[in-house]
Amino acid sequence: MTVNFAPGDLVRARGREWVALPPPREGILALRPLSGSENDTVILDPMIEIMPVEPARFDLPADAAPTVQAKAALLADAMRLTLRRGAGPFRSAAQLAFEPRTYQLVPLLMALRLQVPRLLIADDVGIGKTIEAGLILRELMDRGEVDAFSVLCPPHLVEQWVGELKSRFGIEAVAVTSGTAARLERGLPLAQTLFDAYPFTVVSLDYIKAEKRREGFARACSDFVIVDEAHACVGTHKGKQQRFELLSGLARDPERRMILLTATPHSGDEEAFARLLSLIDPSFTSMNFEDARYRERLARQFVQRRRIDLLSGEWHEDRTFPKHETTEFSYRLSQSHLDFQEAALDYCLGVVSTAGQSQRERRLAFWGTLALMRCVGSSPAAGLSALRNRISNEADRLEPQIYDEDGDDEDAVDIEPSAVFETDSALQALVKRAEDLIHKPDPKLAALIDVLTPVIKKGANPVIFCRYLATAEHVRDGLRKAFPKLTIEAVTGVLTPDERRDRVADMVPTEDGKEVQRVLVATDCLSEGINLQQLFDTVIHYDLSWNPTRHQQREGRVDRFGQPAELVRSIMMFSPDSAIDGAVLEVILRKAEEIRKATGVTVPLPEERGPVTDALMASVMLRRGGTRQLMLDLRLDDGTKAMEARWRDVSENEKKSRARFAQNAMKPQEVAPEWEKAQTLLGSPADAKLFIERAMSRFGVPLEARKSILLAHVDALDGGLRERLKQRDMNGSVRLAITEPAPSGTSLVTRTHPLTATLAEALVEASLDPETLSGLGIGRVGAWPTAAVQQMTRLSLLRIRFKLTIHARKERLLLAEEAALVAVQGGKIVATGDAARALLNTPAASDLAPVARDRFISRAKDDLRGLIEGPLTDFVRWRADKLMQDHARLRAAAGSASRVTVEAVLPPDVIGLFVLMPSEV
Repeated sequence: MTVNFAPGDLVRARGREWVALPPPREGILALRPLSGSENDTVILDPMIEIMPVEPARFDLPADAAPTVQAKAALLADAMRLTLRRGAGPFRSAAQLAFEPRTYQLVPLLMALRLQVPRLLIADDVGIGKTIEAGLILRELMDRGEVDAFSVLCPPHLVEQWVGELKSRFGIEAVAVTSGTAARLERGLPLAQTLFDAYPFTVVSLDYIKAEKRREGFARACSDFVIVDEAHACVGTHKGKQQRFELLSGLARDPERRMILLTATPHSGDEEAFARLLSLIDPSFTSMNFEDARYRERLARQFVQRRRIDLLSGEWHEDRTFPKHETTEFSYRLSQSHLDFQEAALDYCLGVVSTAGQSQRERRLAFWGTLALMRCVGSSPAAGLSALRNRISNEADRLEPQIYDEDGDDEDAVDIEPSAVFETDSALQALVKRAEDLIHKPDPKLAALIDVLTPVIKKGANPVIFCRYLATAEHVRDGLRKAFPKLTIEAVTGVLTPDERRDRVADMVPTEDGKEVQRVLVATDCLSEGINLQQLFDTVIHYDLSWNPTRHQQREGRVDRFGQPAELVRSIMMFSPDSAIDGAVLEVILRKAEEIRKATGVTVPLPEERGPVTDALMASVMLRRGGTRQLMLDLRLDDGTKAMEARWRDVSENEKKSRARFAQNAMKPQEVAPEWEKAQTLLGSPADAKLFIERAMSRFGVPLEARKSILLAHVDALDGGLRERLKQRDMNGSVRLAITEPAPSGTSLVTRTHPLTATLAEALVEASLDPETLSGLGIGRVGAWPTAAVQQMTRLSLLRIRFKLTIHARKERLLLAEEAALVAVQGGKIVATGDAARALLNTPAASDLAPVARDRFISRAKDDLRGLIEGPLTDFVRWRADKLMQDHARLRAAAGSASRVTVEAVLPPDVIGLFVLMPSEV
């Protein structure tokens, strides 16, 4: 006989009970063990099973073991924390390993309001764009709307994305890069692509943009794509054009969901901004931003928040970000170092004054001058390297290096540039001076040590950013001598992205349980890509960047969402003796800071670099006492005036942009209530902490408090639990954070934390199957007197299943579950939810004699069927109606054409039955 099973039905197969899940195809069953996790799901064909698959019931067994109040409360908490398929409108809430901030839910709600979600998320650096995109992805996966996805990002971000998806969202994705693709493709059938075999991928843009791969990827690409650093895909360079062709090809499919992320969407380039907007809607390329109707349309798909927006007004996310203290530190050059810099500048000005008449020759002379002076000002070692390198035929590469632009196909360049035109006696003399200075005390390094000494005494962990590789190595070696007890490492462009990540990860925060201070010296290869907030809390700009956004990117590695320190420091070093430092401060950094104070945003350099170069040269020459006539001959005054005009334009454009595109339509009160409701049903981080404390204490291994963290000594647990935790890489003493952001070396306690999940699953299994972890003594029935009630009350711990049917273009059936406590007095429900939980959590007033306890339990069991068929079934149906209203309310607010129906699967499973009596009786 063939029996048809619907999702949510209970079945018996292979000697145990299962829950039927939505099947992969007709005639096949997907089953999850009734007392197991979703990782234990099996697929089977009933026609080939040795024993028939039969309907089953989940009844409270006659021999259910009795338990005491504390263990009954523990079981109820465990049941709530084990469920992963929430029934509410935010299904992803059950799967997250962190607590999202309210503002981070805004893009998620925006996505749910769109028939085909396409968003440009342009929040400031460090606000959490990865988290916001991950929330959208996780939610759509849990709604059954996404079966495969690709994250496209620069190569240095691939591993970070893989790690974030796994640690925060429980999603296992594979990295697709030039180094991994061949291995992943090895052994695949000819008809199967890498993306068919691996539905969850994080893909290097530089690997996949090549024409030979681009077309194949477009054919195999899933219909959900996240693009990080999207602004790097819309420029005019060859590599950016290839990226744009790739993305525009993907965007041509009107059904493809796309989430674009960037902290710099506009950057003053209207054409590039229009190309970026065209990826979310082709009609946006010809929009008139002065028209309020167009801006209203764009606001549905474009969200941009400054940090100041979230620290004031209605959002007031005060503890989301640390306080940021910015200071400057000036130092004096020694006479020998000053003489060296002036000699280098004299040499450069000589080259400039004898440059040819063509604009290109003059511009090349300016670039060579600025490049050499940058290196000389950075360190004698960097200056020596530049002095030894002759300018090649690729001199046009100098300009992007000077202004700290990322290379088209690589990370920020930290190799000293070729800056010398020809070798002569003056150059030889400079080389000799640089060689001599390398072996003399360095006043800049001495100043850094002066900066670090008080900061380190306060317990800080600094990152020191240098512009050049030679400088970084020089600084690392000097600091190791000055601070021999600290862990000091350097990360530069000579390391591969994986090696950089490993070197940072190896700077472990603890040694024998004690905090170890660390200092990282880095070039700008780390100003993007690797988040440093868990290990570092201070940024020192040893070398000034000539691109204001680079300073923001450096500081953004540390000053970002998830920084556990309450104070982040950033210190900018410069020398008033240095003509090049003074010119950069005057022409670039001070102007950008004025705009940042006025608009709240760090702006990039104007796109046209000619005036910038002229203004810098003019400032350098004036500081060096250059002749006015030479400045006039070279028309440098024109560049200075043009630069002033450019900064005014940038400032005004930024103000207009912020006024046009600020995301003010959505308020906190629209976002928070539904998420808070999901937390109440599923268990918040505070609930998870309380559960772990109770569970560990019941197992005889209480948590140990250490300042702001807790230590869980899992090696002292029961052997069965210890083995389960070992399988989840939990050994020894686990460091737990109880507040977010979590300090380095700890993990935040949440419902999905491996310790929470393992303990909860073990407790539920031990109650349902007494032979499993029998030493835990978790029973399913009990009776005790308590001050919480005035008359006899029966508490039922239920597991309820619901069928969610999403009626849209493609109808989907989902299985959802909920744990519930229902208190009944005299056949009527008197408390549910938190009120019923409070009754169960009230300690027993005393112990009953076993014979009296068993009598109360026996009577409750005899009456249970009547409760199930009466008030408990009424409650389950009421919950189904309530859930349907919640879904309808959210989708109505979202303007969604789809609707959700919720059907209860009856009868509910009775996990526990407890009798509470007035303590006076």
